Amino acid sequence: MKQKSLSVISKNHRLILNHLKDKKIFKIFKEFKKLLKVNNKFAVAVSGGPDSLSLAYLAKCFSIKNNLEVKYYIVDHKLRKESSYEAKLVSVKLKKININCKILKWNGKKPLKNIQSIARNKRYSLLVDECKKNKINHLLLGHHMNDFYENFFIRLLRGSGLKGLTSLSEVTKYKQTNIELLRPLIKLEKKDLIYLSQKVFNFYVNDPSNKDENFKRIRIRNLLNTLEKEGFDKKKFLLTIDNLKDSNKSIDFYVEKNIKENSKFLKSKNAFILSSMFFEQSHEVVFRSLTQIIKNVGKKYYSARGKSVSQLIEKIKSNLFSKVTLGGCFIEKINESILIFKEN
Repeated sequence: MKQKSLSVISKNHRLILNHLKDKKIFKIFKEFKKLLKVNNKFAVAVSGGPDSLSLAYLAKCFSIKNNLEVKYYIVDHKLRKESSYEAKLVSVKLKKININCKILKWNGKKPLKNIQSIARNKRYSLLVDECKKNKINHLLLGHHMNDFYENFFIRLLRGSGLKGLTSLSEVTKYKQTNIELLRPLIKLEKKDLIYLSQKVFNFYVNDPSNKDENFKRIRIRNLLNTLEKEGFDKKKFLLTIDNLKDSNKSIDFYVEKNIKENSKFLKSKNAFILSSMFFEQSHEVVFRSLTQIIKNVGKKYYSARGKSVSQLIEKIKSNLFSKVTLGGCFIEKINESILIFKEN
């Protein structure tokens, strides 16, 4: 590369990093850097909100300081007539800090029901497919502390167990792939990300669906805002969730122990044999152990419904159980043991 080009790049990098002189932005970057454990190329999902724009800026700083390659992607879902214009506008704004963002378009028929869930799954699918094409194993998402709280209450209302309540973590695997979804903003509040995006870009997109109370997430968000006005202490609540996470880890230990000591995996047949002692543990340990085995044998991304697994456990403990199908598996009682194998 010519000396002049290198000089221009160096100058642009200094201009980008110059925002870190702001004490508040530098503090945000330190928290971001602490949670981001990557040492090779990665991708960033951008939507145009203050959280994702902040993520884009922080990732850019991280890539400059660590000399890493980064890809940036925007998904144009086409669910609103403004979405294509907004995607192009965000792309233009990102060029302000030398980010070239690729727009991924969701073409085809759009859902009329369960819109947010289907759109989220399609967004992940488009992003992950692009990561696979570029041999990228790390995808950064803009989930922040407020999303964590919302997710907790949504799952609470659904009757989720301890594992579900604490499921939005810093790192998760995407389905049956090697791609990790990273959430390096998970300990940052939205108000701080709004501050950053205004300082760096003086811009962010206001999605009107964020005010639509037809969506459960928005109703939960408004409830949390009301609770905060009534003295809801987020720091104390976060401490409670951390304690729940510790309890969850303890249960995971006994789940692993139960599977190891009270079941046998037949690799050639992709089947498990469970001894009677498998079902002599606490209900939560048995529930999770059985759910995990059914998911692994059935090779499904989503676990079988909790209600169905609980009913299966009750049947197995009774003398009326013989054979059922669940989660892509046959579950059969043979003498005092349970055989689990994949449906053809």
